Amino acid sequence: MNNETSFYAGEQDFKVAVDCIIFGFDGEGLKLLLLKRDFAPNEGDWSLVGGFLQRDENLDQAAERVLRHYTGIERVYMEQLMTFSEVDRDPGGRVVSAAYFALMDIRNYNKQVHNAVWVLLDKMPDLIFDHNLMVKKALGRMRRRASNCPVGFNLLPREFTLPFLQQLYETIFGFDMDKRNFRKKIQSMNILVNTGRKDHSNSKKGAFLYSFDEQKYNEMLENGYNPNFFSINYNPR
Repeated sequence: MNNETSFYAGEQDFKVAVDCIIFGFDGEGLKLLLLKRDFAPNEGDWSLVGGFLQRDENLDQAAERVLRHYTGIERVYMEQLMTFSEVDRDPGGRVVSAAYFALMDIRNYNKQVHNAVWVLLDKMPDLIFDHNLMVKKALGRMRRRASNCPVGFNLLPREFTLPFLQQLYETIFGFDMDKRNFRKKIQSMNILVNTGRKDHSNSKKGAFLYSFDEQKYNEMLENGYNPNFFSINYNPR
């Protein structure tokens, strides 16, 4: 008889799941990776991507496995959001779910992995169980993170223009930002590197391409500088 059987024989069994709210950005808008279920319960309905915790892994490892399974990549920005444990949240049985949210550049996504699809956040279909609430909570967390640290850069390609960067942050916060104030704020932090190259896809004149200097930002934090990223003037849409 193993220890689990002898020590906890009188306790009830239930499952632990991880659900991943994976945000992506491609210039069109903020998107969410969703799955149309081909299995019960709720076959044919839309859901977040997820899976069950295995005996040989912790929650972080399970979330990383799910992310890798559905996107084909790893080492993206991801953090645990919260735990969802309503008794009747899953019609399939007693399931407690640890929700994680992740940010990634859609261009790194392996489209050949499974049948998950990117859906614009403002066109998101109704999701199963409590997944709508998970998305709402994750969006709120992402906005708080983006207001005081540079997590938004995880949604960008390695090189980007300032208009593209502004478009991203307007999409995250849901507000139009004053162009002059935005550029003054972001450039005053000295965390962008001008590559000297230009993107000519939107105009003949082109726009300079920048990259995020993560090392410089980390050095600033070590020296006690903690910027409030977007305490700038903006107008609600």
